[in-house]
Amino acid sequence: MLTQPSFGRRLKQLRQQHGKTQSDLTGPGMSSAYLSRLESGARPPTERAVAILAERLGIPVASFDTTEPSDLVDVLAAVLVVGNESSHARGMLESALSRAEHADMGLLWQAHAHLARILTADGERSGAQATLTTLTALSDELGHVVLRVYSRLHLARVQRDLGEADPARTTALEAIRIGREASLDNHDMLRCRLLLASVTAELGDLAEAFRLSEDACAQLGARTGALAAEALWTAATVSTRQGNHDLSTAFLERAMAALSSRDDLLLWLRLRHAAAALALQAMPPDLEKARRYLDEARPAVELVGTAQHQQERAFLLAQFAYARGAYEEAERLCEQAAADEDQLSFRDRIRREMLQEQIRVKRSDPTAHARLRALAAKAQTHGMLDLTAEVWRAAAEAQPQ
Repeated sequence: MLTQPSFGRRLKQLRQQHGKTQSDLTGPGMSSAYLSRLESGARPPTERAVAILAERLGIPVASFDTTEPSDLVDVLAAVLVVGNESSHARGMLESALSRAEHADMGLLWQAHAHLARILTADGERSGAQATLTTLTALSDELGHVVLRVYSRLHLARVQRDLGEADPARTTALEAIRIGREASLDNHDMLRCRLLLASVTAELGDLAEAFRLSEDACAQLGARTGALAAEALWTAATVSTRQGNHDLSTAFLERAMAALSSRDDLLLWLRLRHAAAALALQAMPPDLEKARRYLDEARPAVELVGTAQHQQERAFLLAQFAYARGAYEEAERLCEQAAADEDQLSFRDRIRREMLQEQIRVKRSDPTAHARLRALAAKAQTHGMLDLTAEVWRAAAEAQPQ
C-alpha cells in the first residue's frame, strides 16, 4: 500500500480520471472530511477505506499500489507542451509506459498513440510498428470503433513503408470492415481506402487500385484541403505505376492546387517532393520542372522537415544530378541520403541503392550488374511488382555487352 502523501495524490488522480467528485465517493464508511484528509495526505489509508474507494471508483484495489499512472499523466502533459521535437519526448514516454502497468486503459491508448506519432515522424518505423500493434490491441480491448480504425490505418501505413505490402493490405481491409460494420463515415475511413489503393498498386493490381483512388476522388468532388490533396496524390501515384505520366502529372498538379501551405506545410512540402520525383521520371527527365519544385520545397524542409525529409531531398538531388550527367555529385548526394540512420521508406531505399549501382555502371564497375539483380530479387520477395520491374530494367541496361 502506498504511504502518504503518495496515496493522496494517486487517489485524486484516479478520482479525476473517472470523472468523480469527492461527493461521489462519500457515503457509509467514508465521510467527506476523512476523504479530504486522505487526498491531502493528512491521514494514512486503512485497508477498509481503500476497499470502499476502489468499489466506488469501480477499479481493483491494486490500482492504488503504484504511482506510475500519475507519472504517465505528467509525462503526457509534458510531451504535449514541448512537442514532438523534444529529444526527450520519446524516452520520457517509453520510460513511463514501461512502469504503467495499472494505468487507465484510455490513458495508455493516448500514450501509445503519441509515442507512435513521434516514432513515425523520426523515421523509426520498426519501433512505430511495434507500438501501433500494441495500440491496435488496446483499441480492440476498449471496443471503440473510431480508435480501432485509427490504429489500423496508421499500422498499415507503417507496414507499407517497411515494404510489407501484403500485411498492409490485410490491415487496411480489416479497418474498412470494422468501420463499415459500425456505419462509420469519417476521414479515417476515406484514408483507409486511399491506403488500400496504394498497397493494391504496390502488389500489382493496378486496375483495382485505380478504381479505388478514382472512387475516393469522386467522393470528395471539388473540395480542397489536406484530405483532397491526399486523394489526388494517391491517384497520381497509381497512375505513375500504370505508366501514365501525363495523367499522374495532372492529378499531382490538382493535389498541389488543392492545398495551401498554411493548411498543412508538411504535406505541402511532400507534394513538391513527389512532383519533383515525377518530373525526374519523365522520358526524358524534365529538369527545369524538377528544379522548380525542389527550390519551392527547400525553405519548408529547413523550417519543418525532419531527418527523413532531408534524406528524401538529398536523394531527389542525387537523381537530379544523375539526370544531368553529374555522376560524382550524384554519388556524393546518394551517400548523404544514406548517412546515419536510414529513414527512407523501403521503396526509396531500394531506388537509392539502385541509383548507386547505376552510377557504378557509368564508372564501368563490373560488379554493379550482380548487385542490381540482388536488389530486384529483394523487391520481388516483398511483392512490389512495379518496383521489381524498375530494378530489372536498370539491371538489363547495366548488362555487360
